[in-house]
Amino acid sequence: MSSGNIQQPQTFNKPVFTEKEATDIVERVFGLKVSEIRSLPSYEDQNFHVHISRNEGLADGADEYVLKIANCKDSQNHELIEVQTRIMMFLHAEGFPSATPHVTKDGNIMSLESLGAGSVRKQYMVRLLTYLPGRTVATVSTNPHILYEVGKLAAKLDKTLAEKFHHPAIKSLHRGTFIWNLANVPILEQYIHAMDQNSYREAVEQVIHQFKDKLVPKLSNFRPCINHGDLNDHNILLDSNTATPENPQYSISGILDFSDMSYGYYVFELAITIMYMMIESKNPLSVGGHVIAGFESILPLTTEERDALFLLVCGRFAQSLVLASYTSFLYPENKEYLMITAKTGGKHLFKMLDTGQEAIEKIWFETAQAYSSNEPV
Repeated sequence: MSSGNIQQPQTFNKPVFTEKEATDIVERVFGLKVSEIRSLPSYEDQNFHVHISRNEGLADGADEYVLKIANCKDSQNHELIEVQTRIMMFLHAEGFPSATPHVTKDGNIMSLESLGAGSVRKQYMVRLLTYLPGRTVATVSTNPHILYEVGKLAAKLDKTLAEKFHHPAIKSLHRGTFIWNLANVPILEQYIHAMDQNSYREAVEQVIHQFKDKLVPKLSNFRPCINHGDLNDHNILLDSNTATPENPQYSISGILDFSDMSYGYYVFELAITIMYMMIESKNPLSVGGHVIAGFESILPLTTEERDALFLLVCGRFAQSLVLASYTSFLYPENKEYLMITAKTGGKHLFKMLDTGQEAIEKIWFETAQAYSSNEPV
């Protein structure tokens, strides 16, 4: 496939800092001595897991951090990264398990750093965030309890931000044509050339058509809020609160990656969360009911939101499939990580469309109703 066949309205200029360069940033900008550093997988940005050496007499602080280097494009939007970081700090203060930034030697929560030489020198925004321990949802066998708690988290997070968070830069979350906002599923038509001509592409084209016809005219009927936008199975951490490895009981111990935050709707967050919880499930079509039950324990859905949920979940599958193919074309060296969700996402989307909206809604909403009726699920 030649690049001439691919429209490229967004190129993220992913950072390519070496471990030595990342170490220099931590020590020079943040004033901490690095004892160990290693690269972490990432989508558009670059992340490093950093261990800090502490001498006797030094002030208390964390021993592990994540150095997060924003891609070149996002680094130009200082206000956006600022408000994302302030939201993380706010949520932490509200009792959510989110990371917080370690300030620079100058007392700032982020720093603009350069890489390259001469005319090709580029600038990247860097932050040093506290490291959150735990296992990702993707690495455990999910059960109804975990799915319920994840749904509850999604609703509680959005509701707390809508009711309590205020910041002068909050307007930067109105991100217009931001490709990962669910309202922008129709924009996928600009990227779909990256997909091979196969049944998955046909399914995606079907979803885009239905989304434009059935959902876009009704977006104003949904309740608006700020969305995290990426509560996927790699961005939610779990911790076992039992001493028996044979039967671990998990609780949510961390929320990662706030870089996809934007203004959206409560039902967007629910649809995104359902889609990602389906990815690793052995019985993906049943997942939605448990997530919905948790979500509605905090924020019951309206009739319009319930009616839109099936197509919104399909829309997120379509986004994941198209953009994974497109970004893999741009960054073939990162293809394995970029295609994690797409490996099973196409099969799940196919199964949803084949099963049909009515049948899946019956599964989802009967399961959710069983929670409110105190019936076993």
